[in-house]
Amino acid sequence: MDQPKVDRPKMPDGYGLDQATKFVAWTTVESKLRDATHYWLSTVDPSGSPHVVPRWGVWLGGGFWYDGSPETRHVRNLNENARCALHLEDGAAATIVHGLSEQAEPVSGDWGIRLSDEFSRKYAPTYTPGPDAWAGEAAGGLRVLRPETVLAWTGFPNDMTRFTFS
Repeated sequence: MDQPKVDRPKMPDGYGLDQATKFVAWTTVESKLRDATHYWLSTVDPSGSPHVVPRWGVWLGGGFWYDGSPETRHVRNLNENARCALHLEDGAAATIVHGLSEQAEPVSGDWGIRLSDEFSRKYAPTYTPGPDAWAGEAAGGLRVLRPETVLAWTGFPNDMTRFTFS
């Protein structure tokens, strides 16, 4: 994954962004995304209503990999409109990913091992998928969210940072 462009988001006057002096490092953001165990995923249904669900998942290879039955509301929403937002639980030191979520191609081999190991590290003993859990027809439940932009801060507004991916 290429390094993102780093800048400040546009915000109305009065939020203090004009006094910001630091940027959050992308390595810090990736570490938070990798270490988190609970994420909030926001989608929009075809009528325009928002839908938010908690998700388990892993940040690996520059994307957020997670399971979701094709029958769930959030996956049906994403099949209509792949745009979504992912937020970590911490609102004071926020990490917000905006991007596109799509069904992953079937996974096996080394990539299956990496995904399996990471899911198991984070969620054992509750969830320990095998390396072939997403091979063949089983791949239908695996999705990947690729970031377009990420907003992050550890001390608002002093280090509010926007990362943009091309």
